[in-house]
Amino acid sequence: MAKRVTGPEIEKLIQLLAKVPGLGPRSARRAALHLIKKREQLMGPLAQAMGDAHAKVKICSCCGNVDTVDPCTVCTDERRDQSVIIVVEDVSDLWALERSGAMNVAYHVLGGTLSPLDGVGPDDLNIKGLIDRVAKGGVREIIIAVNATVEGQTTAHYITDHLADLDVKITRLAHGVPVGGELDYLDEGTLSAALRARTLI
Repeated sequence: MAKRVTGPEIEKLIQLLAKVPGLGPRSARRAALHLIKKREQLMGPLAQAMGDAHAKVKICSCCGNVDTVDPCTVCTDERRDQSVIIVVEDVSDLWALERSGAMNVAYHVLGGTLSPLDGVGPDDLNIKGLIDRVAKGGVREIIIAVNATVEGQTTAHYITDHLADLDVKITRLAHGVPVGGELDYLDEGTLSAALRARTLI
């Protein structure tokens, strides 16, 4: 058994950092040591920022985004086309799409995907909120941007079925060859999807 070389406070810091995605025990130790060495420049401001976030962060009651205001800044941005809603699994997907800058529209965060094996049903996700938003009117297109997994596709079909009676166009992200991708390195599923989604030149 390894000897403990630090006090319980530092050990707790390391254990908590190790729970952050992308940080294992070794990376957490390095991060903790770096924070300790830069206590004035990093640790203090980080602790303050985390305290502020803990106190002020809210889940948007309209779209499910995280922000410090409700409704969130995306939902209240008048420069966005609120008639188009991109449906995503998680907030991280929303942020990724925003970084791309491809579209200036609204979003709806489901909070996961349908997964009967894991006990995740429609009532566990923010699907009813999406249906309610569309039913109110003013939405002309829903872009389903869930992951190309079995659970993602099941969720997409469920949403499509429940929006079928509403006057809204439903589209999904194209799947296939990524920009800069080489065919030899792609898996069969990606190639099949690319062939099915082929377009005119």
